[in-house]
Amino acid sequence: MTRQLAAALGALALAASPVLAQEPVKIGLIMAYTGQFADASSQMDNGVKLYVQKHGDTVAGRKIEFIRRDTGGVPDNAKRHAQELVVRDKVDILAGFVITPEALSAADVSSEAKKLMVVMNAATSIITTRSPYIVRTSVTIPQLEEAFGAWAYKNGVRNAYTMVADYAPGIDAEGAFQRSFKDAGGHLLGSVRMPVANPDFVPFVQRAKDLNPEAIYVFIPGGAQPGAFGKALTDLRVDTKKTKVLGQGEITDENALKVMGDAGLGMITVFHYDYNHKSKANAEFVGAYKAAYGRNPDIYSIGGWDGMHLIYEALKKTGGKADGDSLVAAAKGMKWESPRGPIEIDPETRDIIQTVYIRRVEKVGGQLVNVEIDKVDNVKDPVKGRMKK
Repeated sequence: MTRQLAAALGALALAASPVLAQEPVKIGLIMAYTGQFADASSQMDNGVKLYVQKHGDTVAGRKIEFIRRDTGGVPDNAKRHAQELVVRDKVDILAGFVITPEALSAADVSSEAKKLMVVMNAATSIITTRSPYIVRTSVTIPQLEEAFGAWAYKNGVRNAYTMVADYAPGIDAEGAFQRSFKDAGGHLLGSVRMPVANPDFVPFVQRAKDLNPEAIYVFIPGGAQPGAFGKALTDLRVDTKKTKVLGQGEITDENALKVMGDAGLGMITVFHYDYNHKSKANAEFVGAYKAAYGRNPDIYSIGGWDGMHLIYEALKKTGGKADGDSLVAAAKGMKWESPRGPIEIDPETRDIIQTVYIRRVEKVGGQLVNVEIDKVDNVKDPVKGRMKK
């Protein structure tokens, strides 16, 4: 290389670097801002916005710019939005995804365009296998339920009955809980899959009660259904002190307990985050969130917050480079202290490793809350572990 050419290339590099520093990093947020998942999307977006408020809108010398797209809860819209965001809007990163069908719909776009895709909620295990550029900062259902099934047996439950909503997350939950419970030595007295939009749980709860199980495991969507389930327990006089009611955290989240009332007392659930979690980081997070939005954060909020933390820290590690390969490499193995507790990104699967919390509904200061009674540390997604064998 001649001295003149080297000098010219050096001049070009010097001229280009301020331009790069001034170009924003564009993040396309794809969520169901309207429709039945609108509140979950709002909570997740609040987590995103709060992180930016607390940490600034510039990382590694590059301003962060968001472009928001509404799927309306229609999965095909997620793919269309992802394509438009990549081709027309030239985004660097895709993020959001409240429900699994949205994430699966956009996965091919992430793979073909080689764009980092941060899944902030959708929880079906297979999602990260659909693109080498997907990283998840939420949870997987098997991660929760396999830990829970084993915990139930360890803590004295010897037979159980399972009842789940008949759709992909419910079926995943059913399979994971049953598998780990039986592997631990438990016995299943029976199971039922219920319609997703189920207004009346009395026939299903009666069927379970007639078998007199030591525990009933339930997985149903959030919203109005936990209240209807609690009403069935009350109407049929199911005593949660004699028959343990086990489930995933949605059935006892803050809104569900307001509707359910004292019928929720004694329910034992598994989840990865609750605003009542005791830690300095969470106290600060909850305080800031309530001050900004007038409500408590939830699993969607923490997924958005941690998703932004991953993006910011990855950009710092790459010095502002926002291509998919650089960002994914930076994300693999990343560890940090979240308001939910210590978490990390599995370098092999790009899925989250985290603490799984067991909670019991108790009345504290006259208010129904989920009180942590146990935990399982450093839980990986078990499905991918089996896939490697």
